[in-house]
Amino acid sequence: MEDNCFNQTVFLVTLLLAIAASSVRGHSTRVGFYSSTCPRAESIIKSTVESHFKLDPTIAPGLLRMHFHDCFVRGCDASILIDGPNAEKTAPASQFLKGYKVIDDAKFQLECECPGVVSCADILALAARDSVVLTKGTSWAVPTGRRDGTVSNASDTDGNMPGFQDTVDVLKQKFAAKGLNTRDLVTLVGAHTIGTAACEVFSYRLYNFTSTGADPSINPAFVSHLQALCPQNRDGSRQIALDTGSADRFDTSFFADLREGKGIPESDQRLWTDDLTKKFVQRFLEVRGSLGLSFNVEFGKSMVKMSNIEVKTGTMGEIRKVCSKVNEY
Repeated sequence: MEDNCFNQTVFLVTLLLAIAASSVRGHSTRVGFYSSTCPRAESIIKSTVESHFKLDPTIAPGLLRMHFHDCFVRGCDASILIDGPNAEKTAPASQFLKGYKVIDDAKFQLECECPGVVSCADILALAARDSVVLTKGTSWAVPTGRRDGTVSNASDTDGNMPGFQDTVDVLKQKFAAKGLNTRDLVTLVGAHTIGTAACEVFSYRLYNFTSTGADPSINPAFVSHLQALCPQNRDGSRQIALDTGSADRFDTSFFADLREGKGIPESDQRLWTDDLTKKFVQRFLEVRGSLGLSFNVEFGKSMVKMSNIEVKTGTMGEIRKVCSKVNEY
């Protein structure tokens, strides 16, 4: 396995490398932070994600969501990974996250390779990028150098995490509070092009939403399809693809769903009802022309911004020995 890891290279897109360098000015993170202290760090993480992905492709959207959740609560400091009866991972918003074992596996290998050097926060940021690549998305250069937090409280998710019933205005406020603009909002929600949502997240839209039945913003022809997948008062934990066109491929099919009234969470579909967010959805769907935007390129830019939310660097925080628990001193 080590020989295989050694022969792996990290594909860095030249344009996004320049973007990453400019996007993180003012932060202490930088691309290639471990180039001298742990040269094989990124290849070890990449090969670990790949091996788990071959066994269970659902870890790709799981790791991507986990990184998002981590950054929106106390910044990108791996607090989502800490165990505890009242830790972040126990919050309702975190109940369907997966991929913890992937991070633990990568951390174990990195501690053998270069003990006490690579943070859990950086492992998660790199694993999220590698997950996008494995689902046919485009790579980007990930600035590293984050340190791990020592506090994790489920209560900190309140008011920070975007919710599936949030209005667009509330979403804009939550993203703005983290230094992210409306373009970032639409771009990052586009991560729903891979992965699933539990019936309990959206089934309220299908039954008695109004006096006449289902949520009128859902395509009428799509309602019966969803009702068949999520019967009323049945298993709310059943997982349904967020992207009806290509749930296992990182592409713009998700945005086409919004245009057609097939957004699964209510907050997703609402992106088509707000003038500004709709404009960005339309631009991602524009194949040619001056108004078009490349979703993959924009996603890399927004991920770099998000991954630098309230990061701990220098002497802040710590480098955990085990990602699920704070170091003992």
